[in-house]
Amino acid sequence: MNKKKKPFLGMPAPLGYVPGLGRGATGFTTRSDIGPARDANDPVDDRHAPPGKRTVGDQMKKSQAADDDDEDLNDTNYDEFNGYAGSLFSSGPYEKDDEEADAIYAALDKRMDERRKERREQREKEEIEKYRMERPKIQQQFSDLKRKLAEVTEEEWLSIPEVGDARNKRQRHPRYEKLTPVPDSFFAKHLQTGENHTSVDPRQTQFGGLNTPYPGGLNTPYPGGMTPGLMTPGTGELDMRKIGQARNTLMDMRLSQVSDSVSGQTVVDPKGYLTDLNSMIPTHGGDINDIKKARLLLKSVRETNPHHPPAWIASARLEEVTGKLQVARNLIMKGTEMCPKSEDVWLEAARLQPGDTAKAVVAQAVRHLPQSVRIYIRAAELETDIRAKKRVLRKALEHVPNSVRLWKAAVELEEPEDARIMLSRAVECCPTSVELWLALARLETYENARKVLNKARENIPTDRHIWITAAKLEEANGNTQMVEKIIDRAITSLRANGVEINREQWIQDAEECDKAGSVATCQAVMRAVIGIGIEEEDRKHTWMEDADSCVAHNALECARAIYAYALQVFPSKKSVWLRAAYFEKNHGTRESLEALLQRAVAHCPKAEVLWLMGAKSKWLAGDVPAARSILALAFQANPNSEEIWLAAVKLESENNEYERARRLLAKARSSAPTARVFMKSVKLEWVLGNIAAAQELCEEALKHYEDFPKLWMMKGQIEEQEELMEKAREAYNQGLKKCPHSTPLWLLLSRLEEKVGQLTRARAILEKSRLKNPKNPGLWLESVRLEYRAGLKNIANTLMAKALQECPNSGVLWSEAIFLEARPQRKTKSVDALKKCCSGVSGRSPRPGSGSTARSRLTRTWGTPGPSSTSLSCSMAQSGRR
Repeated sequence: MNKKKKPFLGMPAPLGYVPGLGRGATGFTTRSDIGPARDANDPVDDRHAPPGKRTVGDQMKKSQAADDDDEDLNDTNYDEFNGYAGSLFSSGPYEKDDEEADAIYAALDKRMDERRKERREQREKEEIEKYRMERPKIQQQFSDLKRKLAEVTEEEWLSIPEVGDARNKRQRHPRYEKLTPVPDSFFAKHLQTGENHTSVDPRQTQFGGLNTPYPGGLNTPYPGGMTPGLMTPGTGELDMRKIGQARNTLMDMRLSQVSDSVSGQTVVDPKGYLTDLNSMIPTHGGDINDIKKARLLLKSVRETNPHHPPAWIASARLEEVTGKLQVARNLIMKGTEMCPKSEDVWLEAARLQPGDTAKAVVAQAVRHLPQSVRIYIRAAELETDIRAKKRVLRKALEHVPNSVRLWKAAVELEEPEDARIMLSRAVECCPTSVELWLALARLETYENARKVLNKARENIPTDRHIWITAAKLEEANGNTQMVEKIIDRAITSLRANGVEINREQWIQDAEECDKAGSVATCQAVMRAVIGIGIEEEDRKHTWMEDADSCVAHNALECARAIYAYALQVFPSKKSVWLRAAYFEKNHGTRESLEALLQRAVAHCPKAEVLWLMGAKSKWLAGDVPAARSILALAFQANPNSEEIWLAAVKLESENNEYERARRLLAKARSSAPTARVFMKSVKLEWVLGNIAAAQELCEEALKHYEDFPKLWMMKGQIEEQEELMEKAREAYNQGLKKCPHSTPLWLLLSRLEEKVGQLTRARAILEKSRLKNPKNPGLWLESVRLEYRAGLKNIANTLMAKALQECPNSGVLWSEAIFLEARPQRKTKSVDALKKCCSGVSGRSPRPGSGSTARSRLTRTWGTPGPSSTSLSCSMAQSGRR
């Protein structure tokens, strides 16, 4: 054992041992330590500390107590709902009551959280799904492609080319280059430096060629090395004008050698060269940086996958858009070499190449793709001669005999006889083409067409157009009785072959037949399909909508067929008969309307309007006896109908048969006494000049119908006509007692008083009428006009202001207010009127030609105005013209 080795080395330290504590050394805290580095019993650094603060533990307890007492009561730590962040009672003891309160609050919070948990989770889930849909992750975007990687074989993995760095050396190792423009003096100096001298300056020979001619000057190292006078000689100046001339000469030489392969020019006009350049400016409107990026990306795609046709097509179109047509042609031709089996690449190459070159490209494409229909069509389009087109298409049909498109293109170029022969061959090669069968049937005779259509039905039993064409064929040849049978057989056959009958498609076919003139076919189709797929309670509504739709499409025969079918199903529906009658009135003939009305009154004899329509139609045609006979039949069906009695009276009075009218009115008063019948009786006698009879009838009518205001009006007007003002006033007053809400009665009474000069009484009558009939624009308007006629414009304006306050949306009042304003203020008033109401009815007559101007103003401001807004617009026009 080594005697120098201490015995305590390698032994564990005794319990409670702190290194250096005996000599006063203490521990320290580092950033890696957690908690204090000193023991709680360690003494502090201050040797004179008072009792209770002489150890580290005492000071830690003191600082912790101070932290607990000092709470953060700053305003930034205050919340309106929760108060301060810390608890104000944290220093107090935590008792059992506090624990119970905390448990209750926690249970309440948990309960409230559970009540809204489902809704909150659902809302959060929807927000997350919406966010994922709007901003999907890269992993989600390529998830479908990742799943497809499982189908990639090992050979395909190995055949994937390595992605190399396609950039050049300068792009891979960029270096900062600085370009500084060089001044002209630099070129002049170097031009002089490289100059050859063939003579010696005489001053050099005079002074020996060693010294400058100036005293104290510098020695020249070589003879002639310094320029005399420190100035550049005239022979060394840089002539920019000559350089420009040389550049123009070089440009002229190059332009004379240029040839354009696109337009066929051999010489380019130097003067129009810049104009041609302007025409070559690209019109894509994009940024040049975007074009460069797109070009770089497409180049990378072509190099990575050279057998990908869209890459070559996109590259060529990019160059074409940017104006580099030749580059686009070169790219697409290289694409045809890399993708010789791509139809799109060949078609793009043919499109970009000019005339004859395009034909050569298409010929080369045909050798690579002899079954491509689109290439053959393009080859035919490139040909300008009809014979060449036929030759190309016939050659194409030899290689692709089952192409419907090629057959159609070839048939369109042939004459009818040759086309029929070609179609006979076409339907053999393409037996499932409906268009070829129908085209062949159109070119054949009647008998052969029937055979063709029968063969077509055998080959294509599920197409409806063949059946419809067969029905049209029979109708065209006068065999209309077969049309209905063919359509019925068509519906049955198509259903047997599992075809769903689409009602809308058949209606469209019927409309096309109607426009083509096949009336029987369109009606047969309508009758066959009109009731398919409709509930029983919806039939009437749906059929009326179908009829309106057919009328809107100008398919009148289809609408007539729908009405005919609906009348068969609903023979006692007055509304259907009415709509059918109005249809015939608007779109049919008088004979068809009268025939329909005869059937209508037979099924609906109580429908007065149908009888009246029939009588009016006869009357307008000049057949008065027939109209009388219709009305006589109407009397038998409706003996007490007021409308029929009055229609008969009107018929007789319009034809100057006043005695007949009197007798009819007398019968009407005895069999169907109504207020209107009495009114018509009084009016007839009044017009004929029998005032006494009119007054007698009026008195008799008022005994039975004293609440009918028109009788009181007529009585007062008759008395007023006879200059019996007192009796007229009495009649109006009695009428107002019975009919206080009749505006015309109030107006007649006020005008009577105004007529006899009693302006105050007329004003009082109108005020009384406004009290009994508030918010009545007509009464306010009459009050305003009364004051205006009396010359009291100020009172009229005051009344108008009150009227507009009570009736702010009345067009008649606003139009009168515009008229009452002075000329400069009328436009402003018109604008206010348009803001309140854009329509109104006024008695003011506009000036001729002013309505169109006002209508244009309203159209610019509010759109197309309705007919009721014409008067207001006319008032605006008057204000503008005046």
